[in-house]
Amino acid sequence: MVLAIQVSLPGLNRPWALPVLCALYRSAEENQKRGCRHKTPCDLMRQLLCVLLRWFPRRKFVFAGDCGYGTHALARFAMGQPRLTLISKFYKDANLYDPPPKRQPGTHGRPRVKGRKRRSPENVVARAKSRQRLSVSWYGGGRREVAVVTGTAHWYKSGAGLVPVRWVFVEDRTGTHRDEYFFTTDITLTPHQIIEAYTGRWAIEVTFEEVREHVGMETTRGRCAQTILRAEPCLFGLYTLVALWFAELPEKERKEPVVAWTGSVKPTLTFSDAITLVRRQIWQSWVLESPRHAAPFHKLTPQQKRTLLELLTQAL
Repeated sequence: MVLAIQVSLPGLNRPWALPVLCALYRSAEENQKRGCRHKTPCDLMRQLLCVLLRWFPRRKFVFAGDCGYGTHALARFAMGQPRLTLISKFYKDANLYDPPPKRQPGTHGRPRVKGRKRRSPENVVARAKSRQRLSVSWYGGGRREVAVVTGTAHWYKSGAGLVPVRWVFVEDRTGTHRDEYFFTTDITLTPHQIIEAYTGRWAIEVTFEEVREHVGMETTRGRCAQTILRAEPCLFGLYTLVALWFAELPEKERKEPVVAWTGSVKPTLTFSDAITLVRRQIWQSWVLESPRHAAPFHKLTPQQKRTLLELLTQAL
């Protein structure tokens, strides 16, 4: 389980998702063998979010998770955290209600936990006479024309109570993507903000791909049961370290892509460029400049040094 923070780094035209916390998910069978209480992915993510909120007591966060995190339990947790908003996929047949009416003086018996039953999102969409048209940022960059229907209600689960939510139905006007339902625990957000917050989570998918290709994720081999607990979080941390190191480089060193790109012109710097530039700075400012390393490189010409740097620092 990986929790990443989406940031905008200098010189880039798309946000990057930088991993900050990891947790190992074990199946129910494995936890039973170990004699441990089973924790679902939502349980683990709730723990990671608690750590993040404790680390940054003055910051507000919007957590965009895929359909696996669109649970009533996680929504109820976010409702209890003033500095946390949850955005995820929703259920078209969700149980929606009004809040319970105020208890009248002199009334006896147990108080009501929910009010009048509301139509499901699917039913509301079917009855909608019109749909709002929007132009929004989409998965992987670019923009998309969509039509939306939205509403607010209280999501109910037996024994767990009500959670106020805003749900949004999204129809892709180009017809290439299936219709989706999203929701958020912050009912003040607009449909435009909700959609772009969720589609922006595509950055973490890019992170997973780049960690596999350039940092060595899923290539480690070990016989010790603790290996994965040590190696994988370190690799995710290395990705974040390289990205932040790249952001601190002088502007003149991170202007143009340095890694060859097949096909059209490379639109922006990528992680392969970042890791190459960071390696290059390490070689230039430490290896080649250190007195203890001067002897092996003393007789090299400037051209030979440049060729050596290109060969040693290129991200393959």
